[in-house]
Amino acid sequence: MLTITDLSLQRGGVWLLENVSLTVQPGQRVAIVGANGAGKSSLFQLLLGHLAPEQGSVSLPGGCRIAHMAQEVEASQRSARDFVLDGDFELRRMERELADAETRDDHHAIARLHGELDVHEAWSAPRRADSLLRGLGFADSDVDRPVSAFSGGWRIRLNLAQALMRPSDLLLLDEPTNHLDLDACLWLENWLRRYPGTLLFISHDRDFMDRVATHLVHFDNKKLELYTGNYSAFEVQRSERLAQQQSNYERQQARIAEIQRFIDRFKAKATKARQAQSRVKALERMERIAPAHVDSPFSFEFPMADKVSNPLLSIRNGVAGHGQTAILNNINVTLLPGSRIGLLGPNGAGKSTFMDALRGTGTLLSGERTCGEHLSIGYFAQHQLEALDLDASPFLHLQRLSPRASEQSVRNFLGGFDFHGDEALSPIRSFSGGEKARVALAVIAWQKPNLLLLDEPTNHLDLEMRQALTMALQNFDGAIVVVSHDRHLLRNTVDEFWLVSDGTVQEYDGDLEDYERWLADRRKDEDEPPKRQVAEDSDAEKKAGSAQALTADERKARKRQEAELRQKLSPWRKKQVSLEARMDQLQQQLAGVETSLGDPAVYEDSGKVRLKTLLAEQTELKRALEETEAEWLEVSETVENLEAELAG
Repeated sequence: MLTITDLSLQRGGVWLLENVSLTVQPGQRVAIVGANGAGKSSLFQLLLGHLAPEQGSVSLPGGCRIAHMAQEVEASQRSARDFVLDGDFELRRMERELADAETRDDHHAIARLHGELDVHEAWSAPRRADSLLRGLGFADSDVDRPVSAFSGGWRIRLNLAQALMRPSDLLLLDEPTNHLDLDACLWLENWLRRYPGTLLFISHDRDFMDRVATHLVHFDNKKLELYTGNYSAFEVQRSERLAQQQSNYERQQARIAEIQRFIDRFKAKATKARQAQSRVKALERMERIAPAHVDSPFSFEFPMADKVSNPLLSIRNGVAGHGQTAILNNINVTLLPGSRIGLLGPNGAGKSTFMDALRGTGTLLSGERTCGEHLSIGYFAQHQLEALDLDASPFLHLQRLSPRASEQSVRNFLGGFDFHGDEALSPIRSFSGGEKARVALAVIAWQKPNLLLLDEPTNHLDLEMRQALTMALQNFDGAIVVVSHDRHLLRNTVDEFWLVSDGTVQEYDGDLEDYERWLADRRKDEDEPPKRQVAEDSDAEKKAGSAQALTADERKARKRQEAELRQKLSPWRKKQVSLEARMDQLQQQLAGVETSLGDPAVYEDSGKVRLKTLLAEQTELKRALEETEAEWLEVSETVENLEAELAG
């Protein structure tokens, strides 16, 4: 399907690819990953013919039909349905020719074009366009609205629908899930798995890649590395490859050092000069192996507020909506320190409305909202990026919040978000969406909130930043309420789900897999009431050995007990992770000392002092490692017991 041969590509004087070759077979679904700026989008521009390589070639089969997802769309008065149908170029061409033939009263051409349209299944095109729009979250009433009536994120969805509408042999999608909610992501996964052509897609959503990709291409050091399998398989294969690369690198460095010692020792001696010179040439010829750098550029946390109230926030008998229109009724929720809530619900059900009600920004039409004395909210949503001062730098954004903070402390904090040197002092106007999102997250973290309200926080973030955000949320001691289509982040940061649906906010007993099945059932028959939530009751009955369903009070008591167990379990898990990190650190230090002890020079007379120091360090590190391991075993046993109690 696609063959790249000896290709080199540069943009703006920067080399993106050098002498790379790649073959993609027909029907493969290939995820493309790599650091921001590595050249992923440029590769798409190359395939579309918008860029030319410096050398090499790109080969596609003759007549290959390419569909791609545009990143921007201009406002127009065309309806959403017509805009999506415009993606089918052949359909539109035949429609124009038919209209022209009818104007000319050319019966022969009219008959021929009707036949072509029938073969093209033009009769079903509007239905297929409507199906794409519904799958991507548009309401039935949206299909006749003009493109200009939709916001930027929804126009991106229209671009995606238009690309999916286009008959193609090769489909190119650049970050297709960026502006989708979880429901639309699940629908798109299923659609792409049924796509009969070859798919190349750029993504930072690991669950999406796991569900869709059959292969993965990694941009790495100006090369393209092809892996078989999904993202999880890539992680395993890459870690093995890096381990081998690191081992080879270390062996090569030892050989280089050995040769260099020979050169330094004998290059001045006439009898050995020729041999020394030959080793100099050997060093020059040696193809150097790069050390395996896998460290993320991001490392940050959400510092806890100095004071915390309990409860942090509650709403009683709440009604939320806009203007005179109520969307959610009978809201009764309480957020405690340590609450970790993921919001689920169909598109348009009111998740953002509920988040605004928690914030107290006007969508709570009635009811009582009670805030703890020390409540401090950190709020993130995509429209928050528009509120950033484009002419201010990341440094200035934080300095305005804390004028007395030292310059070094602000710079150190921004370094965790990978803003270093001049970049920390540059106006954010020219920043990418991902860089602006990092600024917004840094501003939130700097203010030490004790309640985080996060509405799609991973949009535009790359894999490394998503992982850093996940780790930071795991270690956050405050409360979290998050809406996200990133299932990896949800699985690793929240303890329970609330379902926003049919005008209510309720605890959801299932997991993400249950929710996916619930959505599938809902799509089959929109008129059927949700049934998925009651499925867990039968499991609870079996566990309890009871033939009768649990009462509402019993279910509440059970959920309360589980919440208490989770709250009790959380600090033990954190301690377990901390001890594991400490053991890794001690093992690395011990390995370094033992490597030094392997140097024959430390056993010479001149190295006696260093030898004594190394032996003392070795003894102390072994003692510390044994104590840490013993403590880890005790903590792990406690974690296992609490997890077993929670599971039971």
